[in-house]
Amino acid sequence: MSKRKVRPIVAVVGRPNVGKSTFFNVMAGQMISIVEDTPGVTRDRIYADCSWLNYEFTLIDTGGIEPDSKDIILSQMREQAELAIEMADVIIFMVDVRQGMTDADGQVADILRRSHKPVVLAVNKVDKPSRDMADVYEFYNLGIGDPYAISSANRTGLGDMLDQVCSYFQAVETEEEEDDAIRVAIVGKPNVGKSSIINRLIGENRLIVSSIAGTTRDAIDTKVRHDGKDYIFIDTAGIRRKNKIKENLERYMIVRTVGAVERADITVLVIDAQEGITEQDAKIAGIAHERGKAVIVAVNKWDLIEKDNKTVKKFTDKIRSVLSFLSYAEIMFISAETGQRLIKLYDEIDMVYANMNLRIQTGVLNEIITEAAIMQQPPSDKGRMLRIMYATQVAVKPPTFVLFVNYKYLMHFSYQRYIENRLREAFGFKGTPLKFIIRERTNDK
Repeated sequence: MSKRKVRPIVAVVGRPNVGKSTFFNVMAGQMISIVEDTPGVTRDRIYADCSWLNYEFTLIDTGGIEPDSKDIILSQMREQAELAIEMADVIIFMVDVRQGMTDADGQVADILRRSHKPVVLAVNKVDKPSRDMADVYEFYNLGIGDPYAISSANRTGLGDMLDQVCSYFQAVETEEEEDDAIRVAIVGKPNVGKSSIINRLIGENRLIVSSIAGTTRDAIDTKVRHDGKDYIFIDTAGIRRKNKIKENLERYMIVRTVGAVERADITVLVIDAQEGITEQDAKIAGIAHERGKAVIVAVNKWDLIEKDNKTVKKFTDKIRSVLSFLSYAEIMFISAETGQRLIKLYDEIDMVYANMNLRIQTGVLNEIITEAAIMQQPPSDKGRMLRIMYATQVAVKPPTFVLFVNYKYLMHFSYQRYIENRLREAFGFKGTPLKFIIRERTNDK
């Protein structure tokens, strides 16, 4: 067995107005790194890819709870805690030193304690430790470990608390991986046919090897052998739907998708042909795009659509418009019900996986980039012109290129996109994103 790096999931749980959003924004935007907003994806984000010291993790904001009446406070808090418990590797339980320990805090602590998940207790709004520490000690009564005094607003105390969070990561940062198996996450909105696709693939091939429990995300991974190759399908369809979390269903879906995509090589986004491409589909696609995963868009239930000779083009153009940031994604039209073109999904996966792992020789890469610079003059400013001195590929999954330039600030996004398009014209790279790292190097070096 080989090892696969897995980014742990950390969920923040707490009552309204304890400072969860402040903490999340500090972590996401100012204190540590976060990926840039993806065009076409909502800015109302509930997760952020973060790093602390040498650790990387995904931070989940379980959201502000705005109950209509006091009668449902505990029920909504319980729903939120259950969501965090099911998906998270580590839970930050945030409380408010100014409000003191409440009965509601105790109820949630009981749920968290019974979960046997690692819980870090963060006592927020400790703006003056000399004044507030006596009140912090009160939270020992919750029975879930040492309280960490923090102030999200003042950015104090966060280091010790994050060190404790990261101390739990060792057990989840790697997981056993089947050698040579291509891992495919089947994602999409509820009821678009994700389970039907997997069941059809298994039923037709009758070569299922095993159903193995997902080691870190409580998902069901299905290993299938097709034409001598192993595939592991990560099914996000098995969400245990709870009637009482209707208002959190979309949030739950996104959290589940983050976990599945993180573990996959390729993401298959399933779209309902009858409903068409939606904003919710764009949110899900953005998760895969941000994580540098290859993407195949599978339009399911195509057998139910009345067609003419322009139907495919119109549907494709609409998908390209809504998912403009996924210009590299492959699009196919299938039917899980009839099996129409479903077997070709394997061919698409193989092709995209090969592109994800494609390596370009340094000499050939620099020839293409030099030709691109001749055909379209690089940006310039105040007599200085961008010059790409050297390029090399440093990684695959996704293909990652380092460009050494004379002035980094002159590498505009539009010119980087131009370089990307030239590489795609030369080498294909269908289905996979390309990553560029820009380094400034002076002439004398």
